[in-house]
Amino acid sequence: MSVDAATVRRIAHLARIAVAECEVEHLKDEINAMLAFVEQLQEVDVAGVEPMTSVTPMAMKKRHDTVTAGDDAEAVLSNAPATEDHYFLVPKVIE
Repeated sequence: MSVDAATVRRIAHLARIAVAECEVEHLKDEINAMLAFVEQLQEVDVAGVEPMTSVTPMAMKKRHDTVTAGDDAEAVLSNAPATEDHYFLVPKVIE
């Protein structure tokens, strides 16, 4: 795939980027180089390759699913600066 000057102008217009006429040719070369790299990446056979979370093998850190005292409303609300009827009171931000 190759990009021409008109396509560069259209991309700039859609992205709301001001591009001077003297920059169009340089940008065309840059975009074509990126597209050539993507085409090169598409030639790589990735069948059977598992997705990775990192370049080094690692296991995701997970917390233990244990029951806590989260249902103790008095303990939860004890840290709140203001409460009323077991609810947090927050300042009104919308008039």
